[in-house]
Parts: sequence; C-alpha cells; structure tokens
Amino acid sequence: MQHDDVINALLQALGTEVVTLPARFGSRQVVDWSGLPGATPRAIIRPRNTQEVAAALRVCDEYRQPVVTQGGLTGLVGGANLRDGEVALSLERMNRIVEIDRTSGTMTVEAGTPLQVVQEAALDAGLYFPLDLGARGSCTIGGNLATNAGGNRVIKYGMMRDQVLGLEAVLASGEVVGALHKMIKNNSGYDLRNLMIGSEGTLGVITRAVLRLRQRPRAVATAWCALPSYSAVTQLLEEAQAGLAAGVSAFEVMWAGYYDAVLANLPSLRAPVNERYPYYVLLESVGGDPVRHAQAFEEFLGRMLEANVVADAAVASSESDALAFWAIRDAPGEYPKFIPNHAAYDVSFSISDVGDVAARCDARLSERWPQALVMIYGHLGDGNIHIVVDVPGAGKTLHGEIDDVIYEVTREFHGSVSAEHGIGTKKKGYLGFTRSDADVVAMRAVKAALDPRGILNPGKIF
Repeated sequence: MQHDDVINALLQALGTEVVTLPARFGSRQVVDWSGLPGATPRAIIRPRNTQEVAAALRVCDEYRQPVVTQGGLTGLVGGANLRDGEVALSLERMNRIVEIDRTSGTMTVEAGTPLQVVQEAALDAGLYFPLDLGARGSCTIGGNLATNAGGNRVIKYGMMRDQVLGLEAVLASGEVVGALHKMIKNNSGYDLRNLMIGSEGTLGVITRAVLRLRQRPRAVATAWCALPSYSAVTQLLEEAQAGLAAGVSAFEVMWAGYYDAVLANLPSLRAPVNERYPYYVLLESVGGDPVRHAQAFEEFLGRMLEANVVADAAVASSESDALAFWAIRDAPGEYPKFIPNHAAYDVSFSISDVGDVAARCDARLSERWPQALVMIYGHLGDGNIHIVVDVPGAGKTLHGEIDDVIYEVTREFHGSVSAEHGIGTKKKGYLGFTRSDADVVAMRAVKAALDPRGILNPGKIF
C-alpha cells in the first residue's frame, strides 16, 4: 500500500475544503505553547461537523494513520504536538453555539468554540459560565474538556468536568458515542462523558458538549491580603469558607518570591500594599446583593485584621481595582519578557501539605542552584500550586534536572504531577510518581478497547 494512499482516501472522502496539504499551510501554527518540538503534519483535517469527524477517523483507522486532535494550541505539555508521519485534526471550524436554554441553565456548543466566546454568550443571556483561564481568548471548549481544565474558580465551581452535563465524541472507528443530555442526574451505565474528559484526545474526539451555566453573580468583592505565615494563609481560607455566606470564588496564594519578581520586572503592575510580607492572597467572593455583600465582605476582613490573621489588606473599590489585583496574579503571561527560558510546574497536593511542599522544593532548588529564581503561587483552595524556576545563564539545559527535583518532592508528598494541564509527552516519564502500576494497566486496557489500532494521539500519557 502506497504511503500516500491514506491522504488520497481522505481527499476522496472529504475534499480539499476539509483536507489541507502542507503546501497550503503558510505560516500556520502547528505546535502548542509548551516549547516542545513538534513535526509538520502530513495533512490538516478541518471538519465542519461531527459527520466529517467520523468520516475522517474511519479513513485514518482503516489505514492505521495516527491522528492528533488540535484545539487552540494553548497546552503546556506537548499534548497537541505531532510526530513524523501524523495528521492533525483541527476543530477550529466547529465553533458554533448551538443553543442556550435558559430554563435548563445550559449551553450546547461545538468543541472548537473558544472559551471566551462561551463566557460572553452566557453573560449576554443573563447567566454565567465559571471556568476561567488566562488563555480564555484562544483555548477551546474541546481542549478544556480533553485536559479537564481548572483555572481560577475551581474552589467554588469545580473543574471542567463539573461544568458538563452531556457530551458527544467520535471513537477511532468513526462511531459516535454519548448524547447531548441536559439533566444533572443520569446514572444509566458507565459514564462515557467523564471517561472522555481528561483523556487528552487518546480515547476519542470530543465534538459537542452541553455546558452547565450558573446564575450570574450580581456582586463581586475582591481583596488583596498580606499575611505573616503559611498557617495564617490556611486559617484565612478556613475562616473565609465558613464566614462568608456566599462562599469563596477565588483564593489565589502567592509566595513573596513570586510577588517580588513580577513587580520588579513588570512596571505596569502596582503594589496593592505598602510593606513586604511572606505571603499574599487574592480573595474573591461573589453574591447576589451588591450592598450587603460588600458590607459583609469588609466586615469579615476587619475581623481577620483584628485577629492578626491578615497583616494588611486592600479592598477593590472598583472593577479597575480588581483587575489591577488580578493583573499581578495573571503575570505569568508576561514571563517571556524577563525569564524566557524558565521551567514551569503545575502540581497538586492536599491543602495541608502545600506549605511544606513549597518549602522543600525551594530548599532543594536553592541548594542545587543558589542563584536560581524560584516563584511559587497557585489556587490554594484546590491544592494546586505552580512552581516556576529560572537559573540565570543556563537557558533550558537544566530543565530535566529541575524536573527530577520537583517531581521527586511530588512523589514524597503523594501529590499529582499534573493538576490541570494533563500529561502529554512532557510528563509521561513521571506518570508512575502519581499512578500505581495497576492504575496504568487499567488505563492501557481502556485505551486498547476504544482505540485498538492506537491511532489517537499516540505517544501521549504513556
């Protein structure tokens, strides 16, 4: 069988409107944000609907042609990058909002729809879609589902899997599974929806989803808190969850190393408090009554200041104030300006362990590389922290050694080597630090059952 037979079969089944060959790629991006190498696809398939996805996969499965699904290419672990001889399946054309059902509180969308489009459509309908990431303008719902994205508001609303009621996907064989149900309760057999979510495109191609919308918050209260110790940070979290009637919608913690570095290197940021402290928390709570919510929020902060849990605080008096606070937390998007060769880690632990984890990582990194810049921050409410390491003058040559340090500490504390970005190729060598041999055998069995010829995103996760 000729090497080009599969390309000819794809062209015959779908036409040149759907199948693009390399000569027509132009300057198109074909790798994700991870910085990991990726090959040029043999072809890019851009289906317009589920039926064309199914047709493409039937051809690829028949010819044993490996295929990698691509969304917004904002991933950080190489999950959307190709190897030689593979084809890309981009869902960029499947970007429609199919329906908004206000009564059911749902939105049915195609997988290529950008997250920000979904957020804005929900607001226009008087509702709210809570998932939020820094890459909101580029990342797509399909990619968010495939990696079970988390983001800033997991503490209140949960991960991406908690935002989905129904899901449609295409298996490697071209068979369509799942359904676009709108009900919360559905215990009719195995949950194929949750099997597909977080599978990184290795079990099927997610094509459409029914998203769960929430009531739009009418009040948002935001504060920047400075704290004297990690125990004060965890006490603030406990007190806020118990003492704020509307609950906590964001609890972002930043160690001093992160705060000092971003303020020193990004002139557009301004310090919310005058003095320097060991820890900072961006605290947000949403509610229904703007006046009462703001009053209750400020009273709570007053109690925390009186109890010396919080050393200093600044409350946002306007949306621009809140955005200025969030700009400090969202500064990682500006890393290329001052640490272009940094190594970044997305790990999670039990909340009670996070302080010790951070201290152990910092100590071991500083012992190995005394000149290293170590920045630690994250979504403490769900135990997810980010660790960023930059060794001046080393470029990226030490990344493998830094990986070993961070992931060894992760194993010691029984944490997860991936909190919200997936395994991809970047972390597959460390999967065993988090999952047992029996876990991996079970996962491989699922993969073999749903993709027996191994054509879907091969070489990822395992």
